[in-house]
Amino acid sequence: MQRERLGLQHKDLLFKRLRDISEPLSEYSFANLYLFRDNHEYDVVLGDHVFVRGKTYDGRTYVMLTEHVDRMGTACIEDQLEDADFLFPIPEPWLSSFPQDRFEATFLDGDADYLYTVEKMSSYAGRKLHKKRNLLKQFVESYSHEARPLTSDRLADARYVLDAWRDELGVDPASTDYGPCKEALQLYDELILCGGIYYAEGEPAGFVLGEEINDETFVLHFAKARTRFKGVYQYLFNNFAKILPPKYKYLNLEQDLDKENLRVFKSSYVPDGMVKKARVSLRK
Repeated sequence: MQRERLGLQHKDLLFKRLRDISEPLSEYSFANLYLFRDNHEYDVVLGDHVFVRGKTYDGRTYVMLTEHVDRMGTACIEDQLEDADFLFPIPEPWLSSFPQDRFEATFLDGDADYLYTVEKMSSYAGRKLHKKRNLLKQFVESYSHEARPLTSDRLADARYVLDAWRDELGVDPASTDYGPCKEALQLYDELILCGGIYYAEGEPAGFVLGEEINDETFVLHFAKARTRFKGVYQYLFNNFAKILPPKYKYLNLEQDLDKENLRVFKSSYVPDGMVKKARVSLRK
């Protein structure tokens, strides 16, 4: 087998393979893998089947499948696990394909993606989201505002927001997703990304950036805003949900990586479901 560091040259190999998996997991995206290739030390393994090898946020070595397990059989998968801790991310519906006498599955809360209905995010309906409705109302009433598609002629405005977000955060950018987000804006067309950009008082105030992950789910890889505009995050999520084509039923805001600030933020929007991802290892 041949092993190579993941790069743009693997886009044609991986893009359609991952898209054909059709599970709503945020990792099944070439853009996601490429943009976070350094964080996870991704390699591509080429042979009779194609695998991606990487490291989790908690430092474990894993192997990622690039097609449904039933198309591969488990023998070649066992070979890949000789020098890896587990397979990841494995969707729950696939677990029945792994014989329980040879494999075992575990789950970590920090791995699971947050899933919301587009209907909920476009209305903030219900008692639990009344604070979001209030913040949205404050934003709309306090600032002149405008929502636009994130087209190539507006990428400079998005970069301005990203730099302002970095400065407001006041931490080492290397400990955030600043670098991957900056590269996503640089390779916006090449990575086949889509998004929206939002203005307040005539200034760039926020943007979202993502892609279709399956026929009914849109994943947001990045959402950045200038918090000096109170309610801007509630505005951008709400507006983007409203303009999504009707075929999309769900928004995926990805995992929280076991970080408390991300868990609080994403939980505050009351997810309609958590997309669990199994870590599947050989039984000892």
